[in-house]
Amino acid sequence: MRVFLAGATGAIGRPLVPMLIAAGHEVTGMTRSPANAQRLRAAGAEATVADALDAQATREAVLAARPDALVHQLTAIPWRLDARKIVRDFALTDRLRTEGTHNLLAAARDAGVARFVAQSVAFAYAPGPPGRVHEEDDPLMDDPPKQYRRSAAAIVELERETLAANGLALRYGYFYGPGTAISRDGYLGREVARRRLPIVGGGAGVWSFIQIEDAARATLAALKAGEPGVYNVVDDEPAPAREWIAALADALGAKPPLRVPAWLARPLAGEYGLLTMMRAQGASNERAKAKLGWSPRHASWREGFRTALG
Repeated sequence: MRVFLAGATGAIGRPLVPMLIAAGHEVTGMTRSPANAQRLRAAGAEATVADALDAQATREAVLAARPDALVHQLTAIPWRLDARKIVRDFALTDRLRTEGTHNLLAAARDAGVARFVAQSVAFAYAPGPPGRVHEEDDPLMDDPPKQYRRSAAAIVELERETLAANGLALRYGYFYGPGTAISRDGYLGREVARRRLPIVGGGAGVWSFIQIEDAARATLAALKAGEPGVYNVVDDEPAPAREWIAALADALGAKPPLRVPAWLARPLAGEYGLLTMMRAQGASNERAKAKLGWSPRHASWREGFRTALG
């Protein structure tokens, strides 16, 4: 199979490229950086330099590659996110999820691509009853905090276009592992090590995680199996903030996290930050296991934080 990977040097792209090649696929990676193109070639992939926001350049790149499948892993999330300025920090990623998705799908149609797989997220569900673990048919946010409205709308648009094209939208959990924010060298890892990521309020917000190689394996599985639709790509154990932050600190050999009341955290975290730490809800991976023939090697972040942070 010839695979065109847009965002080939991003968090998932880095482990996914060698996995695809090892599985016998011919890979063309698209990146905006000539230096990253060289890295792709060194890894055994073809490479093309193009901007997904340039419709004509994207079309030409896809047509030249003649792929059987197109994988959309485009994001532009800064290494350090400022919870108070996510409107700014997610501006380019939101465009890639809307304009970029539109351009890639248009190119895929012109090239006769049979399979389209796109990156979405498993943490944009509308809040449900306390303790809810979200399945894919649950609704996405329709009334998010003001600072997250554009980003929430971009996720909805990405999935709408992907499903209209009979594609697969993979709703990944929060990444951890080499090259991600939650790693020994990553931004959140460093914040936890410095005791700068506190447990807010009771820390009841629930996150669903996925180790980055497990996310790449799920993407590889989605190229071979699964009906068009959405799939949560998460591990088996949704994680309350009060537990995962403490476990991450322990894995990093750091002191236990501080605890702060919500009123004190609000000016620094904003309403969206408080939502993630106090009211977020996890997601179920049962559909991905059943229909993609995939399961995470790191079934729980508890083990993964100890052995696979990078």
